[in-house]
Amino acid sequence: MTAEIDFVMPVYNEGGNIRQALEEIYSRVDRPKRVLIVYDFDEDDTLPVVREIAPRFPGVELVRNSLGRGVVNAVRAGIAAASAEVVIVTMADLSDDLRVVDAMVRLIRDEGYDVVCASRYMRGGRQIGGPFVKKTLSRMAGVSLYWLAGLPTHDATNAFRAYRLGVLRQFPIESAGGFEYSLEITAKAHFAGYRVTEVPSVWRDRTAGESRFELMKWMPHYMKWYAYALSRGRLGG
Repeated sequence: MTAEIDFVMPVYNEGGNIRQALEEIYSRVDRPKRVLIVYDFDEDDTLPVVREIAPRFPGVELVRNSLGRGVVNAVRAGIAAASAEVVIVTMADLSDDLRVVDAMVRLIRDEGYDVVCASRYMRGGRQIGGPFVKKTLSRMAGVSLYWLAGLPTHDATNAFRAYRLGVLRQFPIESAGGFEYSLEITAKAHFAGYRVTEVPSVWRDRTAGESRFELMKWMPHYMKWYAYALSRGRLGG
């Protein structure tokens, strides 16, 4: 059966989470799918767990990131391996709200949207846990870009979103830091005339494993794409 969705899941020592992450995807998402688990190095403790349980989850594939370590290159490698019409980037840390996946896919397949953002900061969305400074800056960035730049999501920095594969191929990732790539692609797509929307979702902080998010290291990279969006939005116009 041809997959309707390719999940791209970058991992970094997620052995403590990956079993439950796959169980949640396969219990909550009924559509035909693949889960492309992208890893950087052979010693990653995610791999033996995946190999053990993969027979229970048809469509799970391990993808070696040969483009260079780090989340941006892992996402690039996952996109290169994708073939389904809809690509959803999700994490293995159990933070993403998989209940909204069906709505995200319907908006792309049935209603013609190109990017669908899971939004913590629109009405009906929520964030549970996480560092205070990180979530405050994230909320401020999302809300300000919504009002000042006209970006059609209140949550511009959340990595959990669905893309039409053709749009991902249209805008190769330039980001060099980390998760700011999601802001980059969304802003580029919107200002090129592609349709972007959002759905409310609940985000929960991880309970196991190690986060790869480095706020101070990646802040300048976020600011680059924040400025890009402002310069092309309402204020820039």
